[in-house]
Amino acid sequence: MNKFQKVTEQSSNYRHLEKMTVEEILININNEDKTVPLAVAKALPQIEKLVSIIGDKMLAGGRLFYIGAGTSGRLGIVDASECPPTYGVPYGLVIGIIAGGEKAITQAVEFAEDSKEDGWADLQKFCITDKDVVIGLAASGTTPYVIGSLEECRKNNIITGSISCNPNSPVSAAADYPVEVVVGPEFVTGSTRMKSGTAQKLVLNMISTTVMIQLGRVEDNKMVNMQLTNVKLVDRGVKMVMDKLNMNDYETAKELLLKHGSVKKAVNAMQMSGHAQH
Repeated sequence: MNKFQKVTEQSSNYRHLEKMTVEEILININNEDKTVPLAVAKALPQIEKLVSIIGDKMLAGGRLFYIGAGTSGRLGIVDASECPPTYGVPYGLVIGIIAGGEKAITQAVEFAEDSKEDGWADLQKFCITDKDVVIGLAASGTTPYVIGSLEECRKNNIITGSISCNPNSPVSAAADYPVEVVVGPEFVTGSTRMKSGTAQKLVLNMISTTVMIQLGRVEDNKMVNMQLTNVKLVDRGVKMVMDKLNMNDYETAKELLLKHGSVKKAVNAMQMSGHAQH
């Protein structure tokens, strides 16, 4: 453990940030950000293994959990919360859990991440079973809350993954399918909400998008099951219905869409009734 080096905590490659012009700060942050997708690319084989097992488990009726503290926890909650509106899956299929509970989404909760027991207790509130998959999110790879959760999952035959930004970290050792995206020192030393957070966000996008495609929630390149929760999404849905049914009448397509509640259901209903114009 003593040999473990936190790359995420290493001193920034930039000095005297306060003496830089606004333009210099922005250019330097942008140059650092450009390195993140390249780091993610190196981790693609790890991500593929993790996504494949999640797809298998969810197709068999399991759920996906993200668990983390601070920025990592918030990113998991963002990804989980966007699955139902985007893909029309029920709330509770993808679940984000953060150390310190809901308050921690908007405010730092002191020492919440330091308990090795609390994470497992939080998971148990959801009656977690070995059908489910749990991904621990920790930029440092050392968060006790996350490591403790994954260790308990393992004892209970629950498949685990992790996403961290340090090589050979303790959280990787606790996961069946570790993903390590090593982005190097941050622009502001130790500010892992920057490159490390961006890396985690990119990986989470990949995981949920790929799994939702595997679950049949996307047709061609369209979100045919998205929830119609605002004017923009209704408009997008109407255009999808028109496209799929070769319709020219916007209002008729809109009526159909709102009646059936999703693009997929509207199109299926029309095709089954034989009214689709080919």
